[in-house]
Amino acid sequence: MTTYSFRCEEHGTVDVRRGFGAAPAVAPCPVCGRPMRRVWTAPMVSLAPRAAVEAIDRAERSRTEPEVVTRVPGRPGRTVAPTPAQRRLPRP
Repeated sequence: MTTYSFRCEEHGTVDVRRGFGAAPAVAPCPVCGRPMRRVWTAPMVSLAPRAAVEAIDRAERSRTEPEVVTRVPGRPGRTVAPTPAQRRLPRP
């Protein structure tokens, strides 16, 4: 959902949430019913957490440029030293 701003001459700016690209150029004021013109504002992309923005960008890229695996990933290294009890367990 995207937030669009509209300006009523009597009641000021009103924010309306609609789907991306679904906002009309003119909308009725929720208070008086008069037509409000859409106000163009800067997008608020800097307010989103960086990890969320990166995830959204990665998902958008995967729509047209999917990541392709060319080889099987290597075996990860052992990060935890085994305890004496774990050393007696069978290994794969």
